[in-house]
Amino acid sequence: MNPNHKIGWKTAAALVISSMIGTGVFTSLGFQLVDIQNTWSIVLLWVLGGVFALIGAFTYAELGTNFDESGGDYIFLSKLIHPLVGYVYAWTSLTVGFTAPIAISVMAMQSYLSPIAPSIFNAWFGVAVILVLAAVHSVSIGQSGKFHNVSTAIKVGFIVTLIILGFAFAPVHENAIDLSGAWQDEILLPGFAVALVFVTYAYTGWNAAAYIVDEIKDVRRNLPKALVIGSAVVTLLYVLLQMVFLKHASVDQLSGKVEVAFIAFKNLFGSEKGHWISYFIAIQLIATISGYLWTGSRITFAMAKDHSLWRKLAVKNKNGIPVRALWFQAVVSMLLTLTGTFEEVMLYAGFVLQLMGTLTVASIFWLKGRQGAYRSPLKPFLQILFILFSLWILGYMLFERPRESTIGLLFVATGVTTYFMSKKKS
Repeated sequence: MNPNHKIGWKTAAALVISSMIGTGVFTSLGFQLVDIQNTWSIVLLWVLGGVFALIGAFTYAELGTNFDESGGDYIFLSKLIHPLVGYVYAWTSLTVGFTAPIAISVMAMQSYLSPIAPSIFNAWFGVAVILVLAAVHSVSIGQSGKFHNVSTAIKVGFIVTLIILGFAFAPVHENAIDLSGAWQDEILLPGFAVALVFVTYAYTGWNAAAYIVDEIKDVRRNLPKALVIGSAVVTLLYVLLQMVFLKHASVDQLSGKVEVAFIAFKNLFGSEKGHWISYFIAIQLIATISGYLWTGSRITFAMAKDHSLWRKLAVKNKNGIPVRALWFQAVVSMLLTLTGTFEEVMLYAGFVLQLMGTLTVASIFWLKGRQGAYRSPLKPFLQILFILFSLWILGYMLFERPRESTIGLLFVATGVTTYFMSKKKS
């Protein structure tokens, strides 16, 4: 690919930031407060999620700078562990890993915009958003990069504004701030581990730039920069934003609710101005959907090149865009949008992403690093910590939410089946 058509570290970091900041940060707190209500516990949840993301960023930076192909986990797992494992990752990315976050984002857009005109902002509105953004990303990498930089700037500007306003105004009379010592008991509850599933889902996307390594200039220098800086910025924004929500609403108001940002700012500014917060939350989700369409299609393309069952998707246009993979992913996302429910899709998607991400981090133990590639600090201790932490979350998830976990495992099992079907046709 012509170096002039590639993106720099700032656009790659924007891709990381926009992929991470989606629905999770605006919706997870309500589900967490059902079991975990101490402010220190909530802050710890989001800090742990950030540390978790940074360890992953270090690991993916090393993996990504050792390979020259876009495709992220599919490439790493196929070459370091086994083609079956890489294929299952690509399959789960296509069916749930990248398509579910897109579906969740458009479902959230609908719920935040529906007060304006319920008859317009329905499931078909979500389908229209996916179609438009798929069209935007079908032209060229340059256009994708420019669109993404603008939409991410809007996203970050909006969140920084919310944080400034939230800290500038006095807390509401009945708020959810609780700085007692109850956190010491709460972190031992099964609900704390389940809450971590929501948090790790909210941090999903810290590895986004690793999926497009052959579209990044000077990848050995710019990929680590994009992954680490992007993850660190998002961690800071996330922790501050949760504090704002807790400061301006009560536990009873927030517990079990999806629209926590609207509730908090409605208390602060009144219903009419609170609705404007909802509208901007919906608008900033455009960058999230854009990021998942961009990166997810690269995984599908990488898989399609190697497996006969999907080979018709392995086509790029004259500007190097894998258009068939992009549009196939868009169609699957639209189907999930029309058939799924918010919390269920979030939980089984979170379980699958956690499982496959853990396998990718473990794959670094099979890596024989090449000269000049980035090396993760404190290797292998950080990776071992990541894996143990992840297994703890997955174990609790299986125990506490067996239905959603089983749905996630069924997606994995179906991937294994289609792998052998593809091998048979080769």
